[in-house]
Amino acid sequence: MVHTYEVLVDIKEFADQMNNTCQNGTTRYEIDAESKEKADGMALVQARNDHPKGTEYDVRVTRLLR
Repeated sequence: MVHTYEVLVDIKEFADQMNNTCQNGTTRYEIDAESKEKADGMALVQARNDHPKGTEYDVRVTRLLR
Protein backbone atom coordinates (compact mmCIF):
# COMPACT_ATOMS: atom_id res chain seq x y z
CA MET A 1 0.00 0.00 0.00
CA VAL A 2 1.34 3.42 -0.95
CA HIS A 3 1.30 6.23 1.62
CA THR A 4 2.24 9.90 1.41
CA TYR A 5 5.07 10.92 3.74
CA GLU A 6 6.31 14.37 4.67
CA VAL A 7 10.09 14.39 4.33
CA LEU A 8 12.41 17.24 5.33
CA VAL A 9 15.90 17.47 3.87
CA ASP A 10 18.54 19.75 5.40
CA ILE A 11 20.99 20.81 2.69
CA LYS A 12 24.41 22.41 3.03
CA GLU A 13 25.84 24.09 -0.09
CA PHE A 14 29.24 25.73 -0.39
CA ALA A 15 29.61 28.74 -2.71
CA ASP A 16 32.79 27.34 -4.29
CA GLN A 17 35.84 25.25 -3.43
CA MET A 18 38.03 28.26 -2.67
CA ASN A 19 35.56 29.81 -0.24
CA ASN A 20 34.57 28.32 3.11
CA THR A 21 31.19 30.12 3.17
CA CYS A 22 28.16 27.86 3.01
CA GLN A 23 24.40 28.12 2.84
CA ASN A 24 22.13 25.94 4.94
CA GLY A 25 18.52 25.31 4.10
CA THR A 26 15.67 22.87 4.50
CA THR A 27 13.43 21.60 1.73
CA ARG A 28 10.09 19.89 2.33
CA TYR A 29 8.83 17.08 0.10
CA GLU A 30 5.66 15.04 -0.01
CA ILE A 31 6.70 11.60 -1.20
CA ASP A 32 4.40 8.74 -2.20
CA ALA A 33 6.06 5.47 -1.23
CA GLU A 34 5.41 2.02 0.17
CA SER A 35 7.58 2.54 3.27
CA LYS A 36 9.48 5.18 5.26
CA GLU A 37 12.77 3.77 3.98
CA LYS A 38 11.72 4.15 0.35
CA ALA A 39 10.41 7.67 1.02
CA ASP A 40 13.77 8.53 2.59
CA GLY A 41 15.69 7.35 -0.48
CA MET A 42 13.33 9.01 -2.96
CA ALA A 43 13.59 12.35 -1.11
CA LEU A 44 17.40 12.13 -1.15
CA VAL A 45 17.41 11.59 -4.92
CA GLN A 46 15.00 14.51 -5.41
CA ALA A 47 17.07 16.80 -3.17
CA ARG A 48 20.27 15.94 -5.08
CA ASN A 49 18.49 16.76 -8.35
CA ASP A 50 17.10 20.04 -6.98
CA HIS A 51 20.39 21.08 -5.30
CA PRO A 52 23.28 19.58 -7.29
CA LYS A 53 25.88 21.76 -5.51
CA GLY A 54 24.88 20.36 -2.13
CA THR A 55 27.63 18.72 -0.13
CA GLU A 56 25.62 17.39 2.82
CA TYR A 57 22.05 16.09 2.87
CA ASP A 58 20.26 15.16 6.10
CA VAL A 59 16.99 13.40 5.28
CA ARG A 60 14.26 12.72 7.83
CA VAL A 61 10.75 11.43 7.40
CA THR A 62 8.67 13.53 9.79
CA ARG A 63 5.14 12.22 9.47
CA LEU A 64 2.62 10.14 7.58
CA LEU A 65 0.22 12.43 5.71
CA ARG A 66 -2.14 9.84 4.19
